[in-house]
This record gives sequence, C-alpha cells and structure tokens, in this order.
Amino acid sequence: MICSIVPPYMLRRLAAQHEPRLRAIARAAKESLVHIKSLQAVRALPVPIPVPTARQAKPGLPKRTIYDAGSTENLPGKLIRKESGPATGDPAADEAFDGLGDTHRLYAEAFGRNSIDAAGLKLDATVHYGELYDNAFWNGSQMVFGDGDGQIFQRFTKSLSVIGHELAHGVTQYTAALAYRNQAGALNESMSDVFGALVEQYARKQSAAEASWLIGEGLFTDAVQGAALRSMKAPGTAYDDDVLGKDPQPDSMDTYVRTTADNGGVHINSGIPNRAFAVLALELGGNAWESAGQIWYNTLSAGSLPATCTFTRFAKATVASTVELFGTGSSEHDAILKAWETVKVKA
Repeated sequence: MICSIVPPYMLRRLAAQHEPRLRAIARAAKESLVHIKSLQAVRALPVPIPVPTARQAKPGLPKRTIYDAGSTENLPGKLIRKESGPATGDPAADEAFDGLGDTHRLYAEAFGRNSIDAAGLKLDATVHYGELYDNAFWNGSQMVFGDGDGQIFQRFTKSLSVIGHELAHGVTQYTAALAYRNQAGALNESMSDVFGALVEQYARKQSAAEASWLIGEGLFTDAVQGAALRSMKAPGTAYDDDVLGKDPQPDSMDTYVRTTADNGGVHINSGIPNRAFAVLALELGGNAWESAGQIWYNTLSAGSLPATCTFTRFAKATVASTVELFGTGSSEHDAILKAWETVKVKA
C-alpha cells in the first residue's frame, strides 16, 4: 500500500497553475501525482502479520537506517547513516533519523509496542528522493521523503508529524489493515494523523491544550498563506492561499464530501474522525497519548475492525474500547460520546 502525505486535491490544484512563475511548481505537482498513481497501480496491499495483542513483545531499541536517493527514484539508495552512526550533517538525513526514533519511542513507551509491526521491525528511510519531489510516502516497507519544490513545499523531513503520520500507516498495515478506499481509507488516513500528532506531542512534551493539532506544520515556505496541510482541531482552516486555495476538509458529517477522486476522498474526509479525536483529547485534558491515545490504540490493535470499516462502525468500536479501559459512566465514556456527537457520527 502506497500512502502519501500530500492530498491529491492539493497536488491537482498546483498542477493546474499556468502562470510562468509557477511552472516549476505545476510540473513538480504533476510528476508527484503521476508517480503516486503509478506506484499504487503496481503495488498490491501487503498481507499484514497477525498480532493478536501488540503488547506481547517487549519493546526493544530502534533499528534505524537512512539512505540517500541522490535525487533519483531508486530505492533504497546509498547508505548514509546506521543506528550507531554519528549525525551526517545533512538536515534531511538527521531529521529523518531523529523522527524515526521519536516515533519508535512513542509506541514503545506509551503503548508498549515493539516498533511498527510489534516485533522489532527495522525502520528504514530514504531522503532526497526524486527532483523537487513534493511528497513523502510509506511504500509498505520503508519511508521515503522528497525535498519539495522550494516554492510551496520545503523538505518533508522538517515536520515530525509527517514522519509519524507515514510510519503510522505501517502500524495500520500490521493491525487493522483498513482498506485504502472510502470511509475505511479516510479512517486509515486519520489514524496516521492521530498518531503523527501524538508522536510530535510526545517528543515535545506537549499537553493536548498546548499542542497545535496541525499535520505538516513547517512544510510550507513563507510564500504560502497557511500553517499546515491539515488541522485536526479545526478541519478546513489549515490554509487559505491564492495558489493552493482554501483547505476543503469537512469538520462533520454535515459537510461530508462524496467523491470518487482520491479513492473515495480518503484525505479530505479524514478531517471528521480527526476532529473527533481532538475533541476527545481536549475534553479529557492532560496528555493526548494517555486516555485518548490509549482508546484509539486499543481500537486499532484489537483486531476487530473490518477492512471496510465505516465511521459509524469505528465510532462504536472506540466506545467499546472506552468502556473496556475506563468503564461505563466514566468521564472518558462521556467524552467519547460527546466527541462523536460533535462530528455528527452515530456512536
């Protein structure tokens, strides 16, 4: 499964630009769109490794390896840093290395999970992928980061939430294996946003109230009127720019987008469950990786989510996890019901 961080609707908007000053941007966006589509067409969904309970294996130390594609599309590329090696001085390589470590740490310390597959999977990443490549993606076995076009996007390793987001696709691959289409696909994307945000908050020691709840913060250049790719707390408000347009994410089922584009709107409709999680975390207060994060992680890793899971099915599963963890009538139980009610999903 190829899962990329930049939504196709954003890339299509960039690809349609005709002004001379935006020609390089348009070309980079077109190439990214064609590339991701071609990869998705030839790569089948990997068969997940069954993990009845992700807490069985005791977490070990991370096993990170960073490669440099040298502006080509050859993977994995030239080896430039191993787990025991010193910093390279290359910002992209060292940011990727640190981000892999931060992600491993969240799963190990907050959820007792031993790497992405719960069995100590090596964490490999390639930087400097392609020329002016406007994306980052998980290809089913490793992370891949482009350097951006320099006018709209900066290098994709600059945002820790992006690194956490893409690695979370691997966690989903090894747990629920949510199909990358329609509401199940939007849940797949939302899971990655949730855990991407938690990686960033855990690394920065931020409470739910202190966190920005932005996904991809720091990716845009100063030329863009926007803060990030998406806002979990307020979907639809992440950017409003002359070139990119306005963030189109809905914040409840009242404005759910019915479309056949992007596998049935997997990136655009992820804003709905994203907001539900942010509402829950802010309602409970404290650190989001604790109560709220435990509910989401328990739901994802329990093995009960169907591949074609809907928002309603997922909401009911989170309520069941809340009851299992905290009991009926608990403050967590009241908060989870409020969260789903806020986004108009029946739980």
